[in-house]
Amino acid sequence: MRQAYHDELNAISAALVDMTNLVGSAMNRATTALLDGDLALAESVISHDEAIDQLYREIEERSLELLARQQPVAGDLRVLITGLRMVADLERMGDLAVHVAKVARRRYPQSAIPAELRATMLEMGQVAQRIVTKAGSVIASRDLDMAAELEKDDDVMDSLHRQVFAELLDGEWQHGMECAIDVTLVGRYFERFADHAVSVTRRVVFIVTGQRLEPATASAVSSA
Repeated sequence: MRQAYHDELNAISAALVDMTNLVGSAMNRATTALLDGDLALAESVISHDEAIDQLYREIEERSLELLARQQPVAGDLRVLITGLRMVADLERMGDLAVHVAKVARRRYPQSAIPAELRATMLEMGQVAQRIVTKAGSVIASRDLDMAAELEKDDDVMDSLHRQVFAELLDGEWQHGMECAIDVTLVGRYFERFADHAVSVTRRVVFIVTGQRLEPATASAVSSA
């Protein structure tokens, strides 16, 4: 009975890793759709969000069933409660990828991103992909050193976000208000995507150590 119980806990963890793969793919495709003005790709991100939502519901249901049936305590209870919060973060990340895809769809057949910001937005998409891939690895391995790396990756994303605003506030911006709104929104979507991924890894740190990791102490994870 106990083996079946722990097998189910492991299956929930594996499903969380699967969810990071889904949301990472969604943001990767949404970024390409945004930069290339690819309507078909944008539509695929939007339509496939249901798969992410379905996995979210399945993980939530399995976790709640275990809580009710096994009445776990101590570390196992922490795993299940924290997992419920992690899956909510991941579901939101999928929604943010959809938001990026919808901007791409709205501006088709043009790209919503002007030439001078394409490199920055591409890098934001790449950083988002790197962060969510690491988040999946942290869930699977509970590697605290890798969890600390995500904090640094998030700093890179924040720096890129500031670069976007610097470009928007430049007195030589010539792309109009509508484009400025699109760029502002997309920059925010990328930035929030990374924030949710970092939140996921902080929850893994809590599972392992029992201590809540705050931004000011994040750099100390690997030495904890």
